[in-house]
Amino acid sequence: MEWYWILTIVLGSIALLLLIMSFFYYPFFKRVCDIICALAVFIFLWPLYLVMAILVKTKLGSPIYFKQVRPGKDGKLFTMYKFRSMSDKKDENGNLLPDGERLTKFGKWLRKTSLDEMPEAINILKGDMSVIGPRPFLVKDYVFFDEVTMKRQSVKPGLSGLAQVNGRNGISWEDKFKYDLQYIGKISFWKDLKIVFKSIFESFVKKDNINREGYATDEDYGDYLLRTDKISKQEYESKISNAEELLVSYGK
Repeated sequence: MEWYWILTIVLGSIALLLLIMSFFYYPFFKRVCDIICALAVFIFLWPLYLVMAILVKTKLGSPIYFKQVRPGKDGKLFTMYKFRSMSDKKDENGNLLPDGERLTKFGKWLRKTSLDEMPEAINILKGDMSVIGPRPFLVKDYVFFDEVTMKRQSVKPGLSGLAQVNGRNGISWEDKFKYDLQYIGKISFWKDLKIVFKSIFESFVKKDNINREGYATDEDYGDYLLRTDKISKQEYESKISNAEELLVSYGK
């Protein structure tokens, strides 16, 4: 019966560890889990990472990475990394074509499977992001947040989140914020684990709600507010100017 006691000790230890994680998950273990997951991507998925890099290089050219400044925890700006999903096609005047014309069939597939998000493991290792949390929006979205919406910035943004597994970009801005605020209301290991599995299902099985109907990419929050007459043209232009100033300041 020696094996019985060994099994009992092992299972008891696992149960105790999970219990401790439940109580101290957010202040400590969530960051530990983030690091483990990010390292696992590089250690176990490096062949996929390499294949994706070669495909992006072959089909879209250089650079392989798409870098963009996003607002993180407490509004601190950081550079987020993704695989490129758009070409650099320009018009006769040298200006980039609209997103819909630069988003190739390969790029659409990258986004549907969320494989373009793989380089964000770098941001997770750096501590800019978490595996699960509110998605980091654009700076030109962030400047339009009100006091309530700004609460979503009290935690690190995530690779995936509650809004992503409840409609992704197919839901309204109001619903996105509702799910984000619901998530930060109670962060737990089991909730994060559930979102991880649902995210995998959404990306590789369901593969829909990538963008709002009628748009090649998701509609900016400021554009939505202006289109629905929730803000004036003057307010819109002022906020966009604020976003540009933030980006310039970050660049310096």
